[in-house]
Amino acid sequence: MEYKVSEQVRQKFDALVKDEKVQKALKFMEEDQDAVIDRQIELTLIPAPTYHEQKKAERMLEMFKEEGLSDCHIDEYGNCVGIRKGTGGGKTTLVEGHMDTVFALDTELKIVREDGFIKCPGIVDDTRGCAAVLSTIRALNAAGIQTKGDIHFVGTVQEEGTGALKGMKYYVDHHPELEASISVDGPGYQEITYEATGIQTYEVNFNGIGGHACGMFGKVANPLHAAARAIAKISEFRVPADPMTTFAVTNFHAGSFEAVHAIVPTAQIRFNFRSNSQEELEKLRDRIFAAIDEACKEETDRWGMDTITYEVKHICDVNAGHQDSHASIVEGAMAAAEFLGCAEPKLGNGGSTNCNRALEAGLPAVCLGGGCDYDCQCHTLDEQFKVEDAFKGCQQTLLMTLLCAGTEMTESII
Repeated sequence: MEYKVSEQVRQKFDALVKDEKVQKALKFMEEDQDAVIDRQIELTLIPAPTYHEQKKAERMLEMFKEEGLSDCHIDEYGNCVGIRKGTGGGKTTLVEGHMDTVFALDTELKIVREDGFIKCPGIVDDTRGCAAVLSTIRALNAAGIQTKGDIHFVGTVQEEGTGALKGMKYYVDHHPELEASISVDGPGYQEITYEATGIQTYEVNFNGIGGHACGMFGKVANPLHAAARAIAKISEFRVPADPMTTFAVTNFHAGSFEAVHAIVPTAQIRFNFRSNSQEELEKLRDRIFAAIDEACKEETDRWGMDTITYEVKHICDVNAGHQDSHASIVEGAMAAAEFLGCAEPKLGNGGSTNCNRALEAGLPAVCLGGGCDYDCQCHTLDEQFKVEDAFKGCQQTLLMTLLCAGTEMTESII
């Protein structure tokens, strides 16, 4: 079914883009693209794996100060923060990109320009999001736009992997004044993320006595076999396609080469499962741990000599979240994508972005892309950024910021 923006949001959007100052800001973003990409490259070349974002935060903080933001600081959790004060009467809005990448500290970071792309690990995810944040500040300043609501510009930490979006969680939990949230993460402005995929990740250690592979055979149960039984059971699960639900055992560790002739005392698995439905997520968790219980009992009963036990470490937990596809903030993002030339903007099916934590906190929220739609090969050493029309992602961020915070000429859509 064709998506239609409501008349109320359409009127506010049309009034916004007719404003001379807004037109000036949009034009500035196009002309300022090279300057913003220079900052993007500078930040990309600062290694920032999850939990090691401090140096990037320090440089981003300097950039915030250079752009005239107030209350510039790195908060207790490591997030880089700058505030642009409003005139009053608008909605306090968060605009953020995460600073961490998936690449180790010793990863070679080398800029390669080729066929209209800039290639380097981390050039898109999510250094481009941080660049879009900076571009928005620069355009507001260049056009002399005053918003009614305060804007919190933030470079967040610990989005990736076991960071589990915790920098964002800390920020929204500690700033109850926030009334709307805009995240920038990924390549294209054509797709709007407005829901949250629930995520849970666990580590389970299976424990037994262990011993010589031959001498203790039949005398002890094998933790590694118990783990394998559990994996086999989990691998046979069937889960719904709608709501999207997934699972994967992602790590399996036991023993060593030196002890290749030993029954291990401990075997470890890690697994990740996700769903767009919190109910399905919890059902799947119960099924997984029932399978682990069964596997330990079967391995114990098979030998009858000792008992396989297990210990659980909860690595991360993100709740699934939903908002109406015609929430004002979602309609605004769709209108902006259409305005920027996307013939058929689309709504994402769930998502694992900082938008999750905003929705969890009860905020109207979207996650936008920082450029145009293309294969950016995120999370690989071949990550690449398309230069052509990249400013459009920044323009969408600007328009959404103004729609949420409100301006002298237009009221907030929130």
